[in-house]
Amino acid sequence: MPALDHPGLPELVAHRGDAEHFPENTLPALQSALRLGLRFVEFDVQLSADGVPWVIHDVELSRTTSASGDLRLLGSDWLDQVDAGEPRRFGHRHAGTPLPRLTAVAELLAANPQARAFVELKRASLEHHGREACIERVVSALAGVRERCVLISFDETACRLARAMSGLPIGWVLQHTPDAQLATLAELAPEFVFCDFRRLSAQGSLPEGPWSWAVYEVRDAALARSLHARGVALVETMAPARLLAELGLPVLGNP
Repeated sequence: MPALDHPGLPELVAHRGDAEHFPENTLPALQSALRLGLRFVEFDVQLSADGVPWVIHDVELSRTTSASGDLRLLGSDWLDQVDAGEPRRFGHRHAGTPLPRLTAVAELLAANPQARAFVELKRASLEHHGREACIERVVSALAGVRERCVLISFDETACRLARAMSGLPIGWVLQHTPDAQLATLAELAPEFVFCDFRRLSAQGSLPEGPWSWAVYEVRDAALARSLHARGVALVETMAPARLLAELGLPVLGNP
C-alpha cells in the first residue's frame, strides 16, 4: 500500500491530470497536478497507425481535440499538429495545447522524481494493434521512468501480459462489482484494483488481498473520507485542487 503522509485520509490521484482546470490527458493538466503537490497521476494511452503511443482517452478525436477521426488509423506526423485544447469544454482558452506523445509525458515524469504514474492501456488499441505490441511500445516509451509506473487496464489478459513482459506492477480496472469478479481478482492478484465507486456496495469493507484499492471519480471530501474508512488507499479525481482544499490538505501551487 502507498505510504500516506496524512494518516486517516486517502492519497489523491490526478485522474487524467488536473482535468478541472486544463484539457484532460495533456502536459498542462499533468504539470498542474504535480505543482499542486500530488505524487500520483493517471493517464490513458492509445496507439496511432504507426504504433506510436499517445496520451488520450478516446480513439475518436472529436471529444477532446479540434480534429476528428480514429487515432488508430492516423499517422504521428498528422497527430503532432492536432490541437488537444478541448474546445468543446474550454472554448479557445487552451487553444494550441498539443496532443502529447507518451514519450513527452515520460520526460515530464523524469523531471519530477517524486511523481508516480498509473498508465492505462486502453482496450480499443489493445484489440486493434494486439496486446503484446501495445505493451511493448508503451514500456519502451516509458524507458527511464518505468520503475515509477504501474500498467493498468480493464483488459485482464493485458494485465497478465503486462506483468509477464515488463515485470512492472499492474492494476486491474473492474468492469463489474468486486463481488462479481472476486474469483478472478484473487487469482490475478494485482498490486492495485481500480473501481468506479458507484459499483461498490453501499457499506462494508472491501475485499482484502495483496492489492491496494483505488476508486474513481471522486470530487467530494466526505465521500473520499468514507471510502478511505472502508479500505480505499487511493481516490482518483479530476478536481485535485478542490478536493485537496476540502480535505484540509496543503495545496502547494495554483492550478
